Amino acid sequence: MESVHTALLLGTGVFWTAAYVLLIRTGVRERTFGMPVVAFATNLSWEFMFAFVRPPSGVMHVVNIVWFCFDLAIGYTVVRHGRPEFPYLPDRFFLPALAVLLALAYPGMHYASEQFDDGAGTITAFGSNLAMSAMFLAMLAARRGTRGQSAGIALAKLLGTACASLAMLTTADPAPRYESALMYYLYGACFLLDLAYLAALHAVRRAEVRA
Repeated sequence: MESVHTALLLGTGVFWTAAYVLLIRTGVRERTFGMPVVAFATNLSWEFMFAFVRPPSGVMHVVNIVWFCFDLAIGYTVVRHGRPEFPYLPDRFFLPALAVLLALAYPGMHYASEQFDDGAGTITAFGSNLAMSAMFLAMLAARRGTRGQSAGIALAKLLGTACASLAMLTTADPAPRYESALMYYLYGACFLLDLAYLAALHAVRRAEVRA
């Protein structure tokens, strides 16, 4: 079981790293951003917290630092190409609004982690992941197309999160909160929304090709 758990953790790292790389690559190439802005803010906050404020022991500390650096690159695409995605927001308000969002995201993540996770970060990780999955679907609908998105991103996110979910269930000494009804809901809901996003993205891409 330990070898399975290790393999799942490795899969989590590989697939989520692939998702980050594809998000950055697609954003730069298509001159937009691929991660929804609110999801970017919560993701950046979580990874800053668990890279520098409450770092775990072992390899995950290094992984969190690497992922934080990827988040900064995604942030570049948001700052550089984000204004046209909000046509009803005056240009001069875009950066201040983004700064306020980031300022609110970190304390929110901090307090949620203390309240629900005893500072561990697991519930907040999967909770923000579920919100991100929903926001990817909302972004696909709002953009009315696949700009800044790809099947590779969607598949890498799905597989990375699925591996993380299974890793929580195969750890040798699971904390009770990892097998709570809430966590089972988060595992299942993330998978279903990620699957729905992949299917919706495929359908929209086919419609774009036909057009």
